[in-house]
Amino acid sequence: MDSKLVFIYDGECPFCKHFAELLELKSGLPDISILNARENLPEITSLLNRGYDIDNGAILLKDEEVLHGANAINWICSRIDKPSDSLLKILSIVFFSKKRTNFIFPLLIIARRFALLLKGVSRKLIC
Repeated sequence: MDSKLVFIYDGECPFCKHFAELLELKSGLPDISILNARENLPEITSLLNRGYDIDNGAILLKDEEVLHGANAINWICSRIDKPSDSLLKILSIVFFSKKRTNFIFPLLIIARRFALLLKGVSRKLIC
């Protein structure tokens, strides 16, 4: 039986939002749901209270397991088989390797924070 997957991302981050849209529409991952953390605070408050902060990366709920940040992106990208989008294909190749994901991911966090700063949006969901 396939796992039920929920990908939780920051809807104000242009990079996160685009990745989430690609996942939903073109990844070919079965049973993946996409959740904008900023629009669903009641649903993710328990995750935030347990230390899973969107400011440090997206969250993937895989049944009862929680994957966060680089681990979430690596897990997803290592399972995208035949993406129907060229950018998603590149991302799945780049982030297929756990070592490469762990190296690149901090740069993505910096880019996200800079993008939110330029937009005038708080990095934190709950201030």
